[in-house]
Amino acid sequence: MPKVTFVKEKKEIEVPAGANLRDEATKAGVPVYKGLDKLVNCRGFGLCGTCRVLVKKGMENLSPKTTKEKVNFNLHPLGMMAVIGHEEEMRLSCQVTINGDCSVETTPDLNLSGENFWQKPYPNK
Repeated sequence: MPKVTFVKEKKEIEVPAGANLRDEATKAGVPVYKGLDKLVNCRGFGLCGTCRVLVKKGMENLSPKTTKEKVNFNLHPLGMMAVIGHEEEMRLSCQVTINGDCSVETTPDLNLSGENFWQKPYPNK
């Protein structure tokens, strides 16, 4: 059975192969939402972007990004700010199927400052 490690919570759980990350985290008591997002979210339909996680290890053991993930992170204001600097590692937990061991950080902070936020999209060469 695959193992999921939640970095912030320092918790490791075993899940059945093919399980949904959001569902398994919720069962294990690991919060994937913070603040008002606990009450105001899309309930796992991939529309709000509030259940985002940062994959630290094992991206190859997760399902490929869905169309909902690609669209959400490009259109939702918080989603856009959350992925800056982590375009490939940020996922929506409600859209992730676990096929092997992985390590994730729940409720990652927004990158509102720092070089990745303020840098030019196409630096001069």
